[in-house]
Amino acid sequence: MTLNSTLWCDLMVRLHTKKAGKAKRAKRHYPRVAPAWSEATKAQIEDLAVKLAKEGKDPAEIGVALRDDHAIPDVKAATGKKLTELLEEKGIKKEYPSDLLDLIRRAARMRKHLSVNRSDVHNKTRLMRVESKIRRLVKYYNKTGRLSGWKYEPEQAALLVR
Repeated sequence: MTLNSTLWCDLMVRLHTKKAGKAKRAKRHYPRVAPAWSEATKAQIEDLAVKLAKEGKDPAEIGVALRDDHAIPDVKAATGKKLTELLEEKGIKKEYPSDLLDLIRRAARMRKHLSVNRSDVHNKTRLMRVESKIRRLVKYYNKTGRLSGWKYEPEQAALLVR
């Protein structure tokens, strides 16, 4: 039995368009358990994380430093808590989430570039995308209580990251 061309096209369209909502990131292929070769204890990991946080590092930078310098591949597997949860328990909490600040830094750099190169249409489009990500994140953080009624305004937000 052969399919006629319209049915075949409908089938191909369904095959190639239904992937929009699925996660596109890599997943860990191994269980989250502390490796036997890592000799750091939970207390040592917490102390190192607090020390690095007091130096002014973001949680992502702390995770990389623990992985590269101290042979701790996964903080959550070793301690049972995420790095941000661990820091909040120790009383170290930043006013604004680091992922939001990174996006604001990117938007500020793009705005600075656009002030010099006004005809850069591609950068204008990318700036709109970045700012929409910022607004979605702000809405999420306001809803979950991490930010209290904060609203994104480009000029004021640029002052946060300077």
